[in-house]
Amino acid sequence: MAAVVLAATRLLRGSRAWGRSRLRFRALGDRQFSSGGAYPSVPLSAPLPGVPTPVFATADGQEKFETKVTTLDNGLRVASQSKFGQFCTVGVLINSGSRYEAKYLSGIAHFLEKLAFSSTDRFDSKDSILLTLEKHGGICDCQASRDTTMYAVSADSKGLDTVVGLLADVVLHPRLTEEEIEMARMAVQFELEDLSMRPDPEPLLTEMIHEAAYRENTVGLHRFCPAENIAKIDRDVLHSYLRNYYTPDRMVLAGVGIEHDHLVECARKYLLGARPAWGSGAAVDVDRSVAQYTGGVVKEADFIPFAVLNMMMGGGGSFSAGGPGKGMFTRLYLNVLNRHHWMYNATAYHHSYEDTGLLCIHASADPRQVREMVEIITKEFILMGGTVDVVELERAKTQLMSMLMMNLEARPVIFEDVGRQVLATRSRKLPHELCALIRLPVPVPVPGDVRPEDIRRVASKMLRGKPAVAALGDLSDLPSYEHIQAALSSRDGRLPRTYRLFR
Repeated sequence: MAAVVLAATRLLRGSRAWGRSRLRFRALGDRQFSSGGAYPSVPLSAPLPGVPTPVFATADGQEKFETKVTTLDNGLRVASQSKFGQFCTVGVLINSGSRYEAKYLSGIAHFLEKLAFSSTDRFDSKDSILLTLEKHGGICDCQASRDTTMYAVSADSKGLDTVVGLLADVVLHPRLTEEEIEMARMAVQFELEDLSMRPDPEPLLTEMIHEAAYRENTVGLHRFCPAENIAKIDRDVLHSYLRNYYTPDRMVLAGVGIEHDHLVECARKYLLGARPAWGSGAAVDVDRSVAQYTGGVVKEADFIPFAVLNMMMGGGGSFSAGGPGKGMFTRLYLNVLNRHHWMYNATAYHHSYEDTGLLCIHASADPRQVREMVEIITKEFILMGGTVDVVELERAKTQLMSMLMMNLEARPVIFEDVGRQVLATRSRKLPHELCALIRLPVPVPVPGDVRPEDIRRVASKMLRGKPAVAALGDLSDLPSYEHIQAALSSRDGRLPRTYRLFR
């Protein structure tokens, strides 16, 4: 009790002393604007009288934020985006991945991802590479998707020359020793085992929905190496693939937070005229297949105590990469599906590729409510082909633009956006251009502005195709694929009624 009283006394003394010093300070300094109490009648939303007008920092138009692109003599593109800060993100993006493995053993891109940043002609081991990056505060990563392989480094901008030289060596001069390939086999085997045991089913469902939508072609090929191919992939197989797909005309050197001229200079120094480890012969067996949407169903029974459904409606040219419509759909579906509280999860998203794309709804629920969950999804697809609520559409536009702008605050995300856009289209749309495509601030609709009739048109086109369905878990009450297809062809999206004599 005495301690509490003492503490309170000190606080009171301190407040009185602060009040006296404040009065003395005002009397001595006679500073007119030292306290808001001098203007009791001025609201906080209005500027104080007599205060100088603030001068804010401004940018000279949009030219300082433009993505600069230079194409070297060998076809390699160099793209850069300025960003304030001490660190930069630089990397090489290659137009390669599992979609190009139709003529090869499936799983090569998966192996190359695991072998990245191993020993090269200049570096004896992965440790040597990491120690070199450490001198510039750098980290490295490699990611292989269905259509792109990305080698990236984040480091101090002063070490740009070292970073680009290291990237060139990692991409073009890997040793691929037998010991490293054996370690990659173990890493791939572990990842496959982890994929089947992990509680999050999303990676497995993503594989399944691609397999259902593009049966045995392009992006429908396995992204993960099948278990039976692990022992078959060796140095010769890897070199055969690299010879056709790791060519300069299929590469982009992208950088964020660096000067464009300096990046081009480093690219000419390390990537122009370089002879790769597998030889410099011309690519003779490049797969130029266009994705063929097939639709279909892939199911896998599991003992998890819930059912997970991934349903995709539509694909092909109507959802080619680069347009804002897909993101609009994902926001609209997300707003609608989250109203059903008994669902464990309901998420709408899309996968974009150069020549096709997938619009998916991922939902999970108790196995006893699988039929109801499927019917809700089919009804919402049918509703999208009808009247689109303007309020929902405006909310979806706002969410999409907010997501776009927030994601592009991070330097690594900007790097990936720059690299992927330049790799696919040889140029880059800036965020304000994408926002203009989503919603232009003009009263009269113009090309690019997403309107309700655009949503209806694209939804109707999707519904004319076959759906792709992937399901995992307890699927005893999952409607048949024919019933799902019939619901999407109906006016109200209802599933055909089933009658059972015995339950």
